[in-house]
Amino acid sequence: MSRVIDVVKEAVLPILEEQNFELVDTEFLKEGKNWFLRLYIDKPGGIDIEDCAWVSEKVSDLLDEMDPDPIPQAYFLEVSSPGAERPLKTDQDLENAIGSYVNLSYYQAIEGEKFHEGTLLSVTDEVVSLEIRIKTRTKTIEIPREKIAKARLAIKF
Repeated sequence: MSRVIDVVKEAVLPILEEQNFELVDTEFLKEGKNWFLRLYIDKPGGIDIEDCAWVSEKVSDLLDEMDPDPIPQAYFLEVSSPGAERPLKTDQDLENAIGSYVNLSYYQAIEGEKFHEGTLLSVTDEVVSLEIRIKTRTKTIEIPREKIAKARLAIKF
């Protein structure tokens, strides 16, 4: 499956970059008896339905023309925005999220918790600083990067 993702990414990146779109994530997975190729795209100011339709049409045509076919089985192509709680996958994503409210999930509990939500204060190669709120007080914690399993933007309620 990762071969499919690698081939698709390499093929679609020029199309996306030409339009100033960012490829946030790519998934190729089986749900029930159906396969899905999902592309999550973004751009400054956000993605709308017309952007998704345009990318879907271009990518569909491109993949249909490729020889050999990178995805020999039947599949559904879905192109969408990553949403308000977009994943933070790259170093650049984390850097861009400084000052934003984020959710960090861990491989093992840190300070007794498997995840924290708070304001991302800083990012280095080794540590992420997060300002969290515990009841009525605010606390800054430093999380080693290697302990972070997933990071995403979060909506503050």
